[in-house]
Amino acid sequence: MSRGGATHRGYSVVVFVLLASLDNVAIGIVPPLYGSIAGDFGVGEGHIALATTIMFGISAVAAIGWAYAGDRTDRKPVLILGTVIWVAGTAWSGLAGGYGWFLGAQVLAAVGLGAVASVSFSVVSDLISPRRRGLVMSFWGLSQGVGTLAGTLTGGILGHTDWRRPFLVTAVAGLAATLAYLFTYNVPRGDSQPELAGVDYDERIHHDHLPVILGRRTNVWLILQGGTAQIAFGSLVWLPVLFRARAEDQGYSTPTAVLVGSVFATVFQLGAALSILGGLAGDRLQRRTPRGRALVAAIGVLAAVPFYVVLFFVPMRITVPDGAGTGAVIRGVLDNVVTEPTVAACLATAVFALMLTSANSPNWFAMIADVNPPEHRGTVYSLGNLVNGAGRAGGNALVGVAFQRLSGAFPPPLNYAVGLAAFQLFFIPTGIMYWLASRTVAADMAATHAALLATASGKRPHGDVGGDPAVDVERLTAEQDPDA
Repeated sequence: MSRGGATHRGYSVVVFVLLASLDNVAIGIVPPLYGSIAGDFGVGEGHIALATTIMFGISAVAAIGWAYAGDRTDRKPVLILGTVIWVAGTAWSGLAGGYGWFLGAQVLAAVGLGAVASVSFSVVSDLISPRRRGLVMSFWGLSQGVGTLAGTLTGGILGHTDWRRPFLVTAVAGLAATLAYLFTYNVPRGDSQPELAGVDYDERIHHDHLPVILGRRTNVWLILQGGTAQIAFGSLVWLPVLFRARAEDQGYSTPTAVLVGSVFATVFQLGAALSILGGLAGDRLQRRTPRGRALVAAIGVLAAVPFYVVLFFVPMRITVPDGAGTGAVIRGVLDNVVTEPTVAACLATAVFALMLTSANSPNWFAMIADVNPPEHRGTVYSLGNLVNGAGRAGGNALVGVAFQRLSGAFPPPLNYAVGLAAFQLFFIPTGIMYWLASRTVAADMAATHAALLATASGKRPHGDVGGDPAVDVERLTAEQDPDA
């Protein structure tokens, strides 16, 4: 494996995707186990939900510091340190002897988790050609969605009899990924940017660059859209609870209902795998117009709302062996997908809804890289992630309150369905902000390309792409060599 060669770079992308997936596994473990952890510690489920909310918030705030450090210094040791911290916090969560220790462990894990997404995003953006950003970023976004699903499944399967086990297994997996990361390619900043080909790019972020970052209007919309989007997405962590309540309403015991809820929630979220289509659509339309990625994201999130609302109210008839082992219950759930028309209808609706909203993720990642120079990308991502975290924490906390208030008028599981449906309306302002971003993205891309060309021209006689004195943003977007 030649250092920096195609194989080494491919290996590095795989490891970064794996790291991004595992940090979401650590986050996704807890919701299916709210009842089990609360019962062991003698507290209410709301206390454990609060730990998840705090984890979202702290991770988002910590990401800003980690990202700034990564944009200022060597990114590899920053990412290793962050990974070691979240692995330690996750292991401690599984060993905690009381609620206070568990909460402290989750806080420690959250601090480390803030480093993984923000710093590795900056690195991955330097590994990817602009022409393929949507496609590769779809795998990046998919890895996070898969990680959340894997966390839900891991929590439900490994934790339905012993809630501590999934935390310890995830910590071991995180440690193995950290060792794999030691052998990744240490990517030079700006390595895949065509304007910087052959240039030793050593620009770094400074504390006075924030006005410049926010002066790019597209950044403002890309950062703010996460507030409303993540309120909706944050509410979806309660999806296993909805399906658990449906199983309990049909007379299943709590252990079986917990397992049913986790497996159903995992199966129904497989549509997120179709984010690849959203990335491809964004890449294709981007070659025709600089508005392409923003328009694909806007249409996707707006079109998904009615499908989500339908999903929560379609009745389901669950038939699995109550009290049976894990394998038997999983087989029963998968059989339901084929044999029960109501389950099949729910699955089709969920897959289509998630396919539409998953167009958001790869195009958001790609646009951050499109409109920002390499030394700003990690910080812009972390600012967006801060707003995302606030929205997700808010959605996770507020929907719990909504369920409780609604239970007076609607008995479970109807209170969960009504609450989840209402929270999907937050996707509407998200779609509007993407449309607003589509109106400013061309000018911001042109300004960024011009600045990079100016930097390159100061380091070599002909810093322009192809030696041309002027580069039109639409031509640059359409004609960039994917292997540049």
